[in-house]
Amino acid sequence: MTQNEDHKMVAALLREREGYVRRGQDERVAQVDEQLAHYGYERAADEQQAPGGRSAPPQETADGDGAKERRGRGRPRLPRDAEGNVIRE
Repeated sequence: MTQNEDHKMVAALLREREGYVRRGQDERVAQVDEQLAHYGYERAADEQQAPGGRSAPPQETADGDGAKERRGRGRPRLPRDAEGNVIRE
């Protein structure tokens, strides 16, 4: 690989690693770190620590306190009988 291709691979691996860190997939982070070492990438001392949690509490929105009430996705479930069949009126 050329040096330009190595830089592109390192950049892609860093983006992949960031996603795994956000999702808490430590095993995959370690695997990506191995690949980064293979390409000669050395992390700085300030990058060694995992990112901390949220520094400020969530703000209240115009809709009200969204943290307490969870909105579903899509259409609401239709009522069903004991056998799982949809009840149509």
